[in-house]
Amino acid sequence: MQEFDIIIVGGGPAGYNCAEYAAHHGKSVMLVEKKALGGTCLNVGCIPTKTFLYASKLYHYADGAGVPYGVTAGGEPFVDQAAVVRKKDEVVKTLVQGVASALRRAKVRVVNGTASVGRRDGGLVVTVDGEDYGAKDLILATGSSPAVPPIEGAREGLADGTVMTSDEILDMTEIPAKLLIVGGGVIGFEMAAYFQGVGSKVTVIEMLDKVLGPNDREVSALLQKELEKKDVTFYLSSSVKKLSKGVVTFEKDGRVDVAAYDRALMCVGRRPNSGIEGLAELGVQTERGAIVTDGQMRTNVPHVYAIGDVNGKVMLAHVGYREGEVAVNHILGKEDAMSYDAICGVVYTSPEAAFVGVSEEQAAASGAPYQVKKLSINFSGRHVAENGLSNGLCKLIVDTEKNTLIGAALMSSYASEYIYSLALMIDLQVPVERILRTVFPHPTVCEVIRETLMS
Repeated sequence: MQEFDIIIVGGGPAGYNCAEYAAHHGKSVMLVEKKALGGTCLNVGCIPTKTFLYASKLYHYADGAGVPYGVTAGGEPFVDQAAVVRKKDEVVKTLVQGVASALRRAKVRVVNGTASVGRRDGGLVVTVDGEDYGAKDLILATGSSPAVPPIEGAREGLADGTVMTSDEILDMTEIPAKLLIVGGGVIGFEMAAYFQGVGSKVTVIEMLDKVLGPNDREVSALLQKELEKKDVTFYLSSSVKKLSKGVVTFEKDGRVDVAAYDRALMCVGRRPNSGIEGLAELGVQTERGAIVTDGQMRTNVPHVYAIGDVNGKVMLAHVGYREGEVAVNHILGKEDAMSYDAICGVVYTSPEAAFVGVSEEQAAASGAPYQVKKLSINFSGRHVAENGLSNGLCKLIVDTEKNTLIGAALMSSYASEYIYSLALMIDLQVPVERILRTVFPHPTVCEVIRETLMS
């Protein structure tokens, strides 16, 4: 039986980054992946959706919609959805090959297959297609899958192709005339923005009284209004009861209503892939389907760790990256701990929205002293030059005792690119006075941070 210092089960962002990191620190590493390297993020998540959204943006530019700049394209622009899917596949293939190359360079052993876990003679054993491998430490990074609620007709729709999850819709080579999206979280919101942008009539039904989950209510509502201006219909505080023959039955405010659709997309969240053979026998604790971990990503079983979506903490690729490093650092004997205080979240619509730290609602609920500072994004000359006047804003939450940032919410162009600076300010607890002494480049969108703090 071949022995490794670390065996990682799952080759998504958490797993492959963790494997490379551990190998660079001198550990012998094996990575097991049953499908494709890159996991959900590279294959059916972050990267494919950004390819779609960029195609929509190009179509928007070619169409001459929005702010006129005196530039026109010859002929009538159109979207070839099959070509968009082919481009998406090309991008995915390139990046997955890049991951494979990086792992080879790091001398990580990659094994394709389904893993089961267990113990033998007191040591950890991973079995793949009947072959056993020994590990001093085991890191579980098996990710998550789209959740499908027990809605009448949903399973039948998945079988006949009229209902899809976020996995299947990225391979759809036609643009539906009427698209129903069940769930107004980030994935649902981005898909609404894309398909509306390329010609679908989109209806979103969300169970909560707001879109974008726990993110800042004000910015979430502003972004919803932007899509409503483009003719996306939202039904909030509504529950879907039935999907059948192109008709959705849903309930809102005690009244039953219906709407027509050609395709329906299920975007009601994701569930951790914790159904690993042998996990229960190994004694690993789970809670509501997620593997329970501490600040060092340890499970309750010695030498067994869980990182990424499978631990259910924050289901974002970049969180999985960091969790993997924390787990490996603990194995290496380095002092480290995971912090979730400054995790960035982005909605890649146009305009973009981005969030980090606590929201205004969370700050109010905490009872701690805070101040909200916000400013229209129209104070950014670059934003106005490229987008015209808009309803975007920069919203900052300040701890008035420490005079440091504890949260931020943005709606603007390039929000995804400069939210990191706010995460760093929050993580390092940089005093507001020190931020104000920083010279921001001009003209940029990010200089609105300084303008907001001065307001």
